Amino acid sequence: MKYADIKKVDIANGTGVRVSLFVTGCTHHCKGCFNREAWDFSYGKEYDEEAEAKIMEELSHPYVSGLTLLGGEPLELVNQQGLLPLIKKVKEKYPEKTIWCYTGYTFEKDVMGRMCKEWKETPELLKYIDVMVDGEFEEENKKVGLKFRGSTNQRIINVPESLKNKKAILVTLDK
Repeated sequence: MKYADIKKVDIANGTGVRVSLFVTGCTHHCKGCFNREAWDFSYGKEYDEEAEAKIMEELSHPYVSGLTLLGGEPLELVNQQGLLPLIKKVKEKYPEKTIWCYTGYTFEKDVMGRMCKEWKETPELLKYIDVMVDGEFEEENKKVGLKFRGSTNQRIINVPESLKNKKAILVTLDK
């Protein structure tokens, strides 16, 4: 797995101050994507022990609320394989910190309907994710001022509750 960037202080991609990992590789190619260079699976740096140590160190700060996974596309299979050991480690060491994941895939159709059935990594990965922002960015549905998403079709999903209820349960954010 490769990554484009690790942001040590991010307040745009989830609640509170977050550490964000931007993985590379994406097959969606959304029109108007803010991170087109991350579509390329060979772009960026190799994710290694040094990158992981940096993330774990940044998460140690008490003012950090958690980790956000973006891209590129975190749910491409190669990225799931690379992210699974990291998020397991994060939840073991920092159980109080939340993990957010941004994906262009839809929760019901793609993640639950296909990936969970085809890839062993997906159900395991979902055990550690607290919040998922799903759906491709749609330029025609772009709305400035949306909290934690770029277009109105994207949803903010409570993953543990959704897994329990076997349907997408949305997160309600204060207005």
